Amino acid sequence: MRTLVSQIAKALVDASDQVFIDAVEKEGGTVFRLRVAPEDVGKVIGKLGRTARSIRTILAAVGMKYRHRFSLEIIEEHAQPRAQSTELTEAA
Repeated sequence: MRTLVSQIAKALVDASDQVFIDAVEKEGGTVFRLRVAPEDVGKVIGKLGRTARSIRTILAAVGMKYRHRFSLEIIEEHAQPRAQSTELTEAA
């Protein structure tokens, strides 16, 4: 399952080398925590969350077959803040 989620995510993003998936076993199932480059988060989530919902639907369908619950969390790591200029402008 981890490979399936990884392949789907890598097909969606530009920086496929920055796709990381952690599988966490919780009571009742497995949670996949997906991390992608900050600029690719929107591509994985999709408009109105449709892409993320579709991935979750696939996980639910496979989970029914294996009688195991799978869920997906998309971890949003914000880009490093840019250094802002602290120049003061003088009013004339």
